[in-house]
Amino acid sequence: MYALALALVVLGYFLVIPVIKYFLDPKGLRKYPNFYLLSGISDIPFIYEAHKGFRSRNLFEAHKKHPVLRVGPNSLSYSDPNAIKDIYGHNTSCIKDRFYSETGGSHAHLADVVDKKEHARKRKVLSSAYAVKNLEEWEFKVADVSAKLIKAFDKRCTDPLPPNQNPNEEDLTVDYRNWTVLWTAAAIANIGLSEDLGFLDEGFDTVKSESKDGTVKDVSFRECHTATQRVSYQLIWSYDWFKTLRRLSKVVSSSYRRMWRLDGDWGGIVYNRATTRLKRHMNGEKLDDFFTVLMGDKNGTPHNLEWGEIVAEINIMMNAGHDTTAIALRNALFFLLRNPKCLAKLREELDEVLEEDEVVAPYGKVKHLPYLRACIDESLRMLPPIVFGLPRRTPMEGTLILNEYVAGDTSVSISSFVMHHQESVFKDHNIYKPERWLGEEGKSLQPYFIPFSTGARGCIGRNISYLEQTVLIASLVHRFEFALPHPDWNPPIRETTNLSPGPMPLKLWRRVIA
Repeated sequence: MYALALALVVLGYFLVIPVIKYFLDPKGLRKYPNFYLLSGISDIPFIYEAHKGFRSRNLFEAHKKHPVLRVGPNSLSYSDPNAIKDIYGHNTSCIKDRFYSETGGSHAHLADVVDKKEHARKRKVLSSAYAVKNLEEWEFKVADVSAKLIKAFDKRCTDPLPPNQNPNEEDLTVDYRNWTVLWTAAAIANIGLSEDLGFLDEGFDTVKSESKDGTVKDVSFRECHTATQRVSYQLIWSYDWFKTLRRLSKVVSSSYRRMWRLDGDWGGIVYNRATTRLKRHMNGEKLDDFFTVLMGDKNGTPHNLEWGEIVAEINIMMNAGHDTTAIALRNALFFLLRNPKCLAKLREELDEVLEEDEVVAPYGKVKHLPYLRACIDESLRMLPPIVFGLPRRTPMEGTLILNEYVAGDTSVSISSFVMHHQESVFKDHNIYKPERWLGEEGKSLQPYFIPFSTGARGCIGRNISYLEQTVLIASLVHRFEFALPHPDWNPPIRETTNLSPGPMPLKLWRRVIA
């Protein structure tokens, strides 16, 4: 009897009530086509899609027929370029969705804080750290880690590849994808915490993880971060059931138990970075970095932030501040190698400003090179590091999107991958064409270019990312020749919080500059 009653309750909650709501349609969402057959009734299809791989590509295919799709009972996805300003623009009435509060910790950081006033307070505290002028004063930190990476690559150089041949497997001495992770993690730790993680010296990512009781252990930086990017992303899309699904996943799946453990170890990595840096601060070390900005302004007036908030800001700095740029660096070189004419044109531009013996490209020499920036932006368009639609929530009174009323408390979003491949905006969207970003045409495309999102909640770290990409891509392309396993080689790509490509084995050798 009890089992039957429980079964009826579960059946009613998961099926009967959602079906009734679907037909009653209190928000008027039934008029929108479903991404999946049952998307108007359940979030399960969207969760299922999140487990499959490259969900945003499937969403793009579905959007070819419909500019608005219902991806969940209370969620809409858009592909019309004009919806960007309505959902993400500076004057939007939409706020950050429950996605951020549900996945957040005890203290919100800049990326997941929902309240607009609280966001403004945080952004005021952090804006100086991310200002272009301040970042350019930290250029030497980027140069330091770049020199270490180039030294590691010099050791792994091979003989030049004969014309019209593919590399031998033993000559694929560099997994470029892995090295970009090591490099960006080292760079952000240096910029943010004045810490040398040592990753680039040996090519390993072992790092300390510290629990709140002070227990410290060695873990893999990348393994922990991969887990934390994946585990919440696959389950979060049913907000009301996320905490329950999290508990159930630990019970029924050994794979999930492992990912949740590694997710906890990622928190320990961040905590150890924070406590290590705090000790140096308490010992009176005067260091010019992100942590110092968190502690007080340039006049020495303390911000008096709670320790939990400081750890949270270090978390998002370490998390978003390394892998998105690592993916961008991987993609930039990948598309250049797949498009030799573009690579040759970029080298012509670099050779005009860089000396043959310059190991690390000085930022001042390369920051305004138009074709270099065009190559970076085109790779960000083709494969944005963050591709899922960053969800926003309509105000309680509802709002207009594309001049159509959308009821209050509804989740709305635009995938950057979907937007960047709209043929109406980006002609020949599947072709890598850096030239599209030059001149007036490039300026006209900027409103629809959203790899860093846009509006008041756009990524505050975009200047860091551009500085890092500009220096490293210029340095590597100027100094080395590279070869993929074969000309048509393409790596596997999995969409989690980030669009994360698999390994990228390369043969490399020193370039002879004519």
